[in-house]
Amino acid sequence: MSLRRASLADAGAIARLHRFTMQVSLPYLPELHTPEEDFWFFSERLLPECETWVVEVGEAIVGYVAYKAGWIMHLYVHPEHQGAGVGAMLLAKALEDRTSRHLWTFQQNARARRFYESRGFKLVKLTDGADNEEKTPDALYAWEA
Repeated sequence: MSLRRASLADAGAIARLHRFTMQVSLPYLPELHTPEEDFWFFSERLLPECETWVVEVGEAIVGYVAYKAGWIMHLYVHPEHQGAGVGAMLLAKALEDRTSRHLWTFQQNARARRFYESRGFKLVKLTDGADNEEKTPDALYAWEA
């Protein structure tokens, strides 16, 4: 298992990982975008705007984290690699500069909520999801350095 900074060349692999992980781990969410739209988002928005790191096993990207000042925007791990330290490695990278961060997760994502809470994130608020794209209740968490 190795950690490295992502490049724009990784956009396709990260987009595919994201889509697969969402479908398997968060099946209650609506599918809102096509694979082409996913690729556009990762190549044109997320990777250019965020510091993004990936974990690889062999040649395969099995997890990624994307963050920017004050926020962890995404942290996703392939379902077959969840619970194996990939998420912990990615979160540690995002927090290594010891600056406070916020993140959103879905209220139904109990596994993610336990993961973040066990690493010092505190629940700030719960919403009805009216303001997110999925229209699904979510939870805002904060980590103070």
